[in-house]
Amino acid sequence: MATENFHKPTKVAVVGAGFVGATFAYALLQSGLASEIVLIDVNRARAEGEAMDLNHAAPLARPARVWAGDYADCAGAAVTVVTAGSNQRPGETRLDLTARNAEIFKSIIPEIAKHNPNGIILIATNPVDVLTYIAWKISGLPHNRVIGSGTILDTARFRYMLSQYFQVDPRSVHAYIIGEHGDSEVPVWSLANIAGMRLPVYCAQNEMGCVDADLQEIFIQTRDAAYHIIERKGATYYAIGNGLLRIVEAILRDQSTVLSVSSFIENYYDLNDIYLSLPSIIDAGGVERVLRLELAPDEILGVRNSANVLKNLVRQLGY
Repeated sequence: MATENFHKPTKVAVVGAGFVGATFAYALLQSGLASEIVLIDVNRARAEGEAMDLNHAAPLARPARVWAGDYADCAGAAVTVVTAGSNQRPGETRLDLTARNAEIFKSIIPEIAKHNPNGIILIATNPVDVLTYIAWKISGLPHNRVIGSGTILDTARFRYMLSQYFQVDPRSVHAYIIGEHGDSEVPVWSLANIAGMRLPVYCAQNEMGCVDADLQEIFIQTRDAAYHIIERKGATYYAIGNGLLRIVEAILRDQSTVLSVSSFIENYYDLNDIYLSLPSIIDAGGVERVLRLELAPDEILGVRNSANVLKNLVRQLGY
């Protein structure tokens, strides 16, 4: 049989071998989704050490080739996950990171696009919505193939905290955080449901009190969760590592999964030319389409506010 008839191994590249990148690579190895994982980092020794450690886990997990490489090794990767960037410091907002990480991206994104023009770029570096927009601009790739991790983590936190309040499995809670992955994010209370029942109906039928102050506190804890974690342990990486894995799984398996990722927005409640986190269908081509939620008036205002915050940052950076 001719060599070209064999299926090519599934390769995923990870740019940034810090806490998030290494945690994602470990989750990816355990999942068995990729047969090749290449780690790329400005600190080559760090990438080599992480690759060695992951390879030693392979006999106890799922066999895969893991190595430390260079940007040329992005060639042929189905997805390149970018976690590289400056760390968020205690007391610092995600938006404070913008200028520093935008500068770092100027040396990363063009290299990825040059060596892998047909792949998908998944951005996790904060502030993720602005940096995903910048990555799209400087990559030259179609916007459906440049995706941000967006509010996939915020949405997971929201569902978890609601599940604790309503005493159900978090997988049975259906609710979204949309807009910016950051301080102006918006909880979609109007569509949140358990078993198809909107929360007020669920509370009434199960004789539970839906106290507005309690629900607002749940959102505040969701929005500010990263700050509390960073105060205690310095960084967040387990949950976002799993979130990145879920996005990559939807791509590699062509699942058409609805996930709250940062997607390019066109004609969405009069919003255009910005990346915002909204439920989007993710398949092998990247973002197949952004779903147009029927939002309550205050939620529409919240999303527009998020867009304005992000557009102002983009303008200040000259994009």
